[in-house]
Amino acid sequence: MPLRPIIPRMAERETLASRLGFILLSAGCAIGLGNVWRFPYITGQYGGAAFVLIYLVFLVIIGLPVMVMEFSLGRASGKNISLALRKLEPEGTKWHLYGPVAIAGNYLLMMFYTTITGWLLYYFASSLTGTLQGLDSASSAVFFSDLQAKPGIQIAWMAAAIAAGFLICLGGLRNSVEKASKFMMICLLAILIILAVNSCLLSGAKEGLAFYLVPDIGKAMEAGLSEVIFAAMSQAFFTLSIGMGGMTIFGSYIGKEQSLTGESIRIIALDTFVAITAGLIIFPACFSYGITPGSGPGLLFVTLPSIFSNMEGGRIWGSLFFLFMTFAAMTTLIAVFENIIAYWMDNHGWSRKKAVAVNLPLMILLSIPCVLGYNVLSSFQPLGEGTAVLDLEDFLISSTIMPLGSLLFVIFCAHKSGWGWNSFIGEADTGKGMKFPSWLRVYVKWVLPVIIGAIFIKGYWDIFSKL
Repeated sequence: MPLRPIIPRMAERETLASRLGFILLSAGCAIGLGNVWRFPYITGQYGGAAFVLIYLVFLVIIGLPVMVMEFSLGRASGKNISLALRKLEPEGTKWHLYGPVAIAGNYLLMMFYTTITGWLLYYFASSLTGTLQGLDSASSAVFFSDLQAKPGIQIAWMAAAIAAGFLICLGGLRNSVEKASKFMMICLLAILIILAVNSCLLSGAKEGLAFYLVPDIGKAMEAGLSEVIFAAMSQAFFTLSIGMGGMTIFGSYIGKEQSLTGESIRIIALDTFVAITAGLIIFPACFSYGITPGSGPGLLFVTLPSIFSNMEGGRIWGSLFFLFMTFAAMTTLIAVFENIIAYWMDNHGWSRKKAVAVNLPLMILLSIPCVLGYNVLSSFQPLGEGTAVLDLEDFLISSTIMPLGSLLFVIFCAHKSGWGWNSFIGEADTGKGMKFPSWLRVYVKWVLPVIIGAIFIKGYWDIFSKL
């Protein structure tokens, strides 16, 4: 009697151990450097609390629907974004072609995010050892420039960040990724609150709080109402890391006990809390020490170090701040690395160990051009004078892949040519909790795509009109 051939069984797909793990892991992906170096600055620039109110409205009407859609795609399919589109698309359609583009977006995001995470690790170590003590604004700027001019040091710290992120992922979803994300997020929130309380108790904090929280309609009108609205719309869209399949993979790891609208609201609320509380750290401190808050890397690596170096107990507060920022960056790294690993495991049958072994060195190599953009490749200014490789990579993510991916998700979930409205609503509303408002169908189907399209066009216009 011939023996039956042994057919290998597919390993059972990993799932998250808890609802809290899902919320904190998803929030960790959304919460990142933009919450700290962009949100507080544009809030003050566009009228304080007046801008915040407009921002919250757009967070609900833009960010929330797309996040629910991403989670629904993941949970319904039990797959990463590439296989989710293939599984749910109507026969004969080609929606799945966006899958590899989304995964490429994850790689592209990490090609510059890892460099910034390396900077944060370096600054945390420097603050902890007292190297940043005694720096004023000028010497703080020199310290940052010196770091950027040294590719070897940057690559070493960047590689350390990548290795730490992938090694956490190597431990598995429940035993390592979920536990590490929970720990980092809880520490992040605790440190955030401690720093905010300390800043609000500084002398001169009152003026900073007024600048940040008191509505200034005059300032908003001075900037131009259309500019304020678009700035709020853009910040609401980009703060949640939607459009690249990150939320899809986390949706694939959870059960159907809870509806997805309620879970999305909790994640968005956590992301918003971090962004708003970051302003309670930055503005009181800046006003107390007579320093104008800047935007971008200058805020984190020039302005704030000069403040902490002159603050009583500044070595402690500076170390806590850069530890907080490191946790914020690392939670994003871990979440995106998990998405990349899941792609290779699901699509190509790789083991987790093989996916990590291949992608860890690959990610280091892919991240090197960003480092070299500030020294060896400094003459390459792709988006105009003063720009670097990082700016090009950020533009391709923030102004291209994220909006186009979100637009695709909206059309796919709301139209018959894709998954369709009824399928989307059926999945989103499964479980206990808040249901997705069915009366928003016309808005989601016709108005939301126009808004996302406008964000995409405006992003390109703002860049290329200045070249």
